[in-house]
Amino acid sequence: MRNLTLWYSVAGAALMAHAQAHAEDSRAPENENGILVAASRAPSIRLADYTGSALVITAEQLEQRQTRDIADVLRDVPGVAVAGVAGQTQIRLRGSEANHVLVLVDGIEVSDPFAGEFDIGTLQAEVGARVEVLRGPQSALYGPDAIGGVIVYESASGRSVPGFAARIEGGTQGTINGALRYGAAGDTWDAALSAVAVSTDGQPNARGGVRDIGRDSYTLSGKGNIEVADGLTLRAAARFIRTEGQFNDQDFNAANPTFGFVIDSPGSRFVNDAAYALIGVRAETLEGRWTHDLSAQVADITRDTFGAFGPSNSSEGNRIKASYVTAFRLADAHNLTFATDYEQEGFRNTTPGGFAFTGRREIEQVGFVGEYRYSGEVFDLSAALRHDINDRFADATTFRFGAGYRVTDTTRLRAAAGSGVKNPGFFELFGFVDGRFIGNDALRPEKSTGWEVGIDQDIGDAARLSVTWFDSELEGEIFTAFPPPAFIATPGNRATTSQQRGIEVSLAARIGPQWSLDAAYSYLDAEEDDREEVRRPEHIASMALTWSAPDDAASATLVVRHNGAALDDAFTDPSFVPVRVQLNDYTLVNLNARARLAEGISAFARVENLLGKEYEQVFSFVSPGRSAVVGVEARF
Repeated sequence: MRNLTLWYSVAGAALMAHAQAHAEDSRAPENENGILVAASRAPSIRLADYTGSALVITAEQLEQRQTRDIADVLRDVPGVAVAGVAGQTQIRLRGSEANHVLVLVDGIEVSDPFAGEFDIGTLQAEVGARVEVLRGPQSALYGPDAIGGVIVYESASGRSVPGFAARIEGGTQGTINGALRYGAAGDTWDAALSAVAVSTDGQPNARGGVRDIGRDSYTLSGKGNIEVADGLTLRAAARFIRTEGQFNDQDFNAANPTFGFVIDSPGSRFVNDAAYALIGVRAETLEGRWTHDLSAQVADITRDTFGAFGPSNSSEGNRIKASYVTAFRLADAHNLTFATDYEQEGFRNTTPGGFAFTGRREIEQVGFVGEYRYSGEVFDLSAALRHDINDRFADATTFRFGAGYRVTDTTRLRAAAGSGVKNPGFFELFGFVDGRFIGNDALRPEKSTGWEVGIDQDIGDAARLSVTWFDSELEGEIFTAFPPPAFIATPGNRATTSQQRGIEVSLAARIGPQWSLDAAYSYLDAEEDDREEVRRPEHIASMALTWSAPDDAASATLVVRHNGAALDDAFTDPSFVPVRVQLNDYTLVNLNARARLAEGISAFARVENLLGKEYEQVFSFVSPGRSAVVGVEARF
């Protein structure tokens, strides 16, 4: 893998130079678990006032679980299914498709416009970051791409996590990871810069294969705010992610016994670059009761794959988006918000060889949002309505309504209903690559409606149990057909209705002064055309048990994650019509520990897949086995 010696030498020197420095408390504020960034288009609201289903993974929890890939910790969220292979990790909320989930990073929409979804495997955890997950349709707030929900990643600001932090770790499979961060703040400004590198030689991912599938990922990011006048604040955020790695192809030689299976493919590799930026200005008037926020953001993503004989598949996608949000607090409990979004997405298939159209296509969209929220001591109410005008598809109107009622001081009931829409993507409309997939420019958007009811129950002062039942329907789901005699794949809209329903349970508890427990369970029944959907286990569960020594001198966390059996499509028939196969259930055990060596200096170690479980998240792609790392970090 790429040589990182110089990078780590600099970080190591910084660690040694400040080995006795005083460490600032870099954990996020105590109330971060009670704030939701994305639950409203207005300023953040309290989790206790939210009428839907949401979960926040705090900076402290990310640290306790020694999270490096955000995709891993999302497995601890009820209703979330994760499935990944080299070069693409997908997330599904409540049985939705991967491209039905909106991902925001520091307020920026980060999905690849060409592919229609975000590779969550490229998102690395930074010091002080937090994650929130809103489950259920959010199109009334954010438009297309949010049928299943919204995942928000917020890096720490220079004010919330000031000072310097560095981390270095190394371990099995040639793993060398590291991170650097610096945050600072003044009376009217704050700024933060961060760099993260992840490098591993990897392990084989083909059944019986011997070729290691490695990866290098680099992230540079920055964000800041400055108050230029009383009540007037400018902000900016930028991020660059580069991911390089190997992958294996499937065997499409019908004469081979491994036809349709993943096989060792020397020379196959990928390079993905993603650049994002946002600028915004916020003004407060009427003593902060009336706010105005204007922002503009850009995203530019390129994906290139290479085979043994050179470039094999490439794409470009970019997005320009502008938003204006005005919010007015009518009284302490009443809030009214209006928003306007303009978005232009561009796509280009740059695959060489002349097998596909390589011209540029664009889609423009304008959305108008109206939102009302009431937050009382006993009763909470929310309502949102959005109308989208699209230059290619029919206009769409989506809604979301919710209510919450505090039956007692320890019991709260909530219910919500909403609708969502998802526009077809570039390759679905226009096809790609070598003629095995023909686009369908007559596709229409998918439409979803659903509802949920839930209860949040406090158990004493130390635990909270949440249970939610949800039910939704998806009309016009886009599927792939293989009509004879050529059996060439082409997409279409289902005439039948797809169903997703299930139960989500989460528990957060403090077990004495030194122990904490977070647990989650999901039951899902997802069907498309009366058949079980692929890569959506009926049962998913997780548990994270953490012990912390007095004065935080040491800690240890045990994480257990279970994925039930699921179905997948295997292309093992020469017609390329998929054959349904079962992916076996699996349970992964991770164990980590940390000890303070000196003020501001800690050593840590972890073992992932402690039991060495062999499992597949996608048919015939073998997932990583046991791995271990040790490292040291400094904060001051």
